[in-house]
Amino acid sequence: MGQFDRETDAALIQLNNDALSENPGAEFAEIIGDLLMLVGTGGLCAVAGGVSNLVLKVRKLAGASYTSNLIYAITAVRNDLATLYERHEELRKRIDSLQTDPKFVEAISALALHAMHTSVKDRLKRLARIVVNGVKEDDLEPEGLDDMMRAAVDLKNRDILALEFVCLHQSEAMKKAEKWPNEWLMEVQKSWQSSVFERGVAWQKTNSDDLGWKSALSRLQAFGFIVAIPTNLTTNSPGNEPYAIVPEGVNFLQRLKEIA
Repeated sequence: MGQFDRETDAALIQLNNDALSENPGAEFAEIIGDLLMLVGTGGLCAVAGGVSNLVLKVRKLAGASYTSNLIYAITAVRNDLATLYERHEELRKRIDSLQTDPKFVEAISALALHAMHTSVKDRLKRLARIVVNGVKEDDLEPEGLDDMMRAAVDLKNRDILALEFVCLHQSEAMKKAEKWPNEWLMEVQKSWQSSVFERGVAWQKTNSDDLGWKSALSRLQAFGFIVAIPTNLTTNSPGNEPYAIVPEGVNFLQRLKEIA
């Protein structure tokens, strides 16, 4: 075992030295630079070697499947930015300067990395919306952005519908969340126990799929978009423990909205 350990250690040291002798992020950084040119107002003419050269670089880095995902997501960013540029004159100066904004560069890098993990078009489109709505709101803080991008890739369409449903029925509770926390709790319990909410839950549980509804709530809770609250045992409920949407969940939904 001693000899085996020494040889293993020597191999690991060599691998480490070989890795350190290169710039591990050089190819990826170059691709991000080209992507920034594509989504900027300069467009394709600003990309050295044209789009075919960019495609070759991406395929060399991660393969044809990832190339397709990335192009779809970047196209969505480009289209949403163009819509934002057209409809909001006051944002044009900011959009023109995005290529030199470190937070936007990091946002595009994060989008490119998260695009590796899904080929579902709806999820790729969510990634683009999160970035562009972040530009619109002038909020591209990396930590919050990364959390939302992970959710955008991992959550199912049904999960998003469940989050929208809970948000819709708890608008009154949200208004009281900061100033009157006790009233907020009662409003959440009331919303969960209402006949309107119960009918909505029944609609969500298509084909009596109670497990699917509960799974959606569980995934949303895992991302911190909803929280479980105490059950009011004095009244009937739709048969599930109540959940309350929190500001992170509301913000996530806002970032997924169509660019207006």
